[in-house]
Amino acid sequence: MAGTLYIVATPIGNLEDITLRALRVLKEVDLIAAEDTRHTRALLSRYDIHTRLTSYHEHNEPAKARDLAARLERGANVALVSDAGTPTISDPGYRLLQEALKAGISIVPVPGPSALTAVLCASGLPTDRFVFEGFLPAKPGERSERLRSLAEETRTLVFYEAPHRIKETLRDLLEHFGDREAVVAREVTKAHEEFLRGRLSELGTELEPREPRGEFTLLVRGSDGSSLPGEELLRSEIRRLKGEGMRVKEIAELLGERYSCPKREVYRLALESDR
Repeated sequence: MAGTLYIVATPIGNLEDITLRALRVLKEVDLIAAEDTRHTRALLSRYDIHTRLTSYHEHNEPAKARDLAARLERGANVALVSDAGTPTISDPGYRLLQEALKAGISIVPVPGPSALTAVLCASGLPTDRFVFEGFLPAKPGERSERLRSLAEETRTLVFYEAPHRIKETLRDLLEHFGDREAVVAREVTKAHEEFLRGRLSELGTELEPREPRGEFTLLVRGSDGSSLPGEELLRSEIRRLKGEGMRVKEIAELLGERYSCPKREVYRLALESDR
């Protein structure tokens, strides 16, 4: 008989957040496929679990997925874990699931911690409807294109972000979405857990002098149809474009389309700058 693939959620910080079911499964399976075996070994040691580990990460995923699927077909029970939270949610695992499904392997989720739900439930932003966008593209052009496509999204938007890009991301969000309510959370469930709430401009100002550390989860209120980029941002762009010789009407057309805001408002600000 074929084995079972368990998708096991593990703590995102506080090791006490592991579920009783997850501990049992990790003890009973034949093999644990871990994103970083050193990281997972610390969790297993805490609970005196001695199941064999094998590495499964983004760099070896294609070949390792086939190998693990073959083991499952031969009857092994395998638990998939990531460094933190729920596997396959912005973490490796998709290829393994596809291989297992093709082979007719039973897949069983063992739910538990997730930064997505942990931050969302404590954010104070609407949770009845939301959209998870994971990590934004690192390349500026691709990132701008993605944000433009989301500018009119009415659901709460959820992103993950690395510490070295969080400041840039806040500036990009302000540019494309306007100055909306947002929440930045870091080190959730850990000793230095922090939630920052406010407008995108305020959060950017708050983080600017800091050296960000830890993984970030970022939530932004959905569009209500009237969000505009901050006036200071628009005025700065207007000054720059005027310096390049553009006429007021052209500036209104360009910035209105770029920032999804009324062209007449940009036109008004451009005229004011002449006074």
